[in-house]
Amino acid sequence: MVAVGDDPATGEEGASEAGGQRGSKTGDSPPGVPATRRARARSAALWGFVGGFAFLVCAQGFLLTVGDLPVGYGGLAVFAVAITVASGGIAYATEHRLRAKRRT
Repeated sequence: MVAVGDDPATGEEGASEAGGQRGSKTGDSPPGVPATRRARARSAALWGFVGGFAFLVCAQGFLLTVGDLPVGYGGLAVFAVAITVASGGIAYATEHRLRAKRRT
């Protein structure tokens, strides 16, 4: 007999009625289990874009509040690309260490 909160399709017991389930089907692995290279690369690329866009937001804020920067828009684009690559590389290099220590 299926009790309220059980999910007969997946065989999980105690799933909440609000749609949440205890086990995630999105491919989340428990901490300490190494991530695949593809997942690490995708995560690092996203963190790289976060770093690049954060730099551009800070540069735009500086332009709006203080005034001109010593470089033009082309220079800002070069710096943003460099920061994107650097932050993505750092994220890729350190993610497995943080995951092993269960700090992600």
